[in-house]
Amino acid sequence: MDTAKRISQLLEERGWTKYKLAIEAGLSQSTIANLFRRNNTPTLSTLEAICEAFGITVIQFLSEGEDVPGLSEEQKELFVRWSTLTKEQRIALLELMKTM
Repeated sequence: MDTAKRISQLLEERGWTKYKLAIEAGLSQSTIANLFRRNNTPTLSTLEAICEAFGITVIQFLSEGEDVPGLSEEQKELFVRWSTLTKEQRIALLELMKTM
C-alpha cells in the first residue's frame, strides 16, 4: 500500500492541507512531511493518530475505500459522513446523540 497516496486522497476529500492534518493529528509537521518526502511507512502510533484525525479506523484506512464487511448501507453512509466532520463537530454530534 502506498501510504502517502492514501493520505493524499483523504486530504483531498476533506480539503485539508498537510499542516491541518499535523494539527488535527497532534503530530509535528516534519513527521507528516517525511511520510511524503521519504515515502516512509508510518509507525502504528502515527497511523492511529492520522486515522483519528480523519475520523476513520485503521482498517478503513487500509481498505482504501473498499467496503467494510458487515455494515449496512446506512452504516456505511454514516461512516462516510462522519469522516468528513471536524473533531469539534464529531464531539457535538456524539453529545447530541446521547440526548436521544
